[in-house]
Order: sequence, then structure tokens, then C-alpha cells
Amino acid sequence: FILTMLEIVLGIDNIIFISIVTDNLPKMKKRKARNIGLSLALIIRLILLCGAAWIIKLTDPLFTVFSKNISWQSIVLIAGGIFLIYKSSIEIYKSVKGEEKGQKKTKSTLKAIILQIVLIDIIFSFDSIISAVGMTNGLQAETNSNPLAIIFISVIISMIIMLIFSGAISAFISENPTIKMIALSFLVTVGILLIAEAFGTHIPKGYIYFGLVFSLIIELMNIKMRKNSTLK
Repeated sequence: FILTMLEIVLGIDNIIFISIVTDNLPKMKKRKARNIGLSLALIIRLILLCGAAWIIKLTDPLFTVFSKNISWQSIVLIAGGIFLIYKSSIEIYKSVKGEEKGQKKTKSTLKAIILQIVLIDIIFSFDSIISAVGMTNGLQAETNSNPLAIIFISVIISMIIMLIFSGAISAFISENPTIKMIALSFLVTVGILLIAEAFGTHIPKGYIYFGLVFSLIIELMNIKMRKNSTLK
């Protein structure tokens, strides 16, 4: 149960990213992109889980930069962080510039968007898998249960929940430009967080999620206030 909740919480940034990258697609293609992207992401995450021991070894230092050990995991996190910051900054620029849907948009094909969803999920999977393996370490000796099977079940359940709610979240973000801006800012923060973690600076994600939830509550109150003012 704890692992499932962890996977769902860690999947929030994933759902937000999916909502942003599919926003320019037609309605039917949005759903198709979300479903195919998340389904492929689930398959890839399960494959990565089978190689959990190999992924753990990716944390071994390769070289040192400014007295900080750099591993393959660090390289993946840096690449993912830069990609998130770049993608989110481009979308923020377009939103601030006021580009309307269908005008001067980057021609993103369905395949390209699905590929982006899968790639970002692989990046997010590293922390998820390492955390899950750490939480279930020693479980087999204590309870005579298979820790890998428990992780598999929690990942599948969390992905099903993400598939169910991703459409509603995507529609809500798309229909509310101010919420979209908060979501994009959150993704920039996550990108910075990934880069910081790559260099050994651990920032509790709880602070980031608290900031997101607090900002959303304030903006929801603003939306309600604007709606009431319009009705009057």
C-alpha cells in the first residue's frame, strides 16, 4: 500500500508533463497519446524493475566533478533535468507570448509526443525503482514474500490510477491557463531538483509538492472569486 501511494505521488510530475506535451494535439489524439505513452511507460518500468540490481549499480561513481561523484544515474538525472527545464521554459514563453492553439506551434507528431512521455518516465523511474528497492530490502527474509512481486503490483496499480485520472487532470490544466502556468513552473522546479540530486544535493520532494498544492489552492480560490465576480 505504501509503495503504491509512493508511486502515485511520484507520478504527479509525470501526469503534469503528459498534460503539457499533449495539450496541442486534437482531443482524440490527446487520449491516444496518454494511453499509449503510459502503457509503454508501464512496460518499460516493469522491464527496468527486472534489472533493478543493474540500476542500483548505476549509482557507482564514474568520475568526480568539483568534489562531487558523478555516476550513470547522475548523468541520466542531469539530462532529464535539462530536458524538463527546456521543455517547460519553451511552453512558458509561448503562453506568455500569447500564442493561440494552432498558431506558430512546433509541429509535434503523435509519435514524437509518445516518445517524450516514455523518455521522461524512464528518467522518473530511476528514483522510483531505487526507492522501492530500498523500502523492500530485507522484506523476503522477514516475511518470506517476494519483494519484486510487491513492487510490480504497486507499479501496475499506480499506472492504472494514472491512466484513469490523467484525462481529467489534462483537461483541467488545458482549460485553465493560470493552472497551466503553475504546472509548468512546477516542472521547471522538478528539473532543477533532478540536477541538484545528480550532484548529491538532496532536496526533500515534500517541500516541492507542498508548494505546488499551496499554489493550486490559492489559484483555485482566485478562479472561484473571478467566477463569482462575473456572475454578479
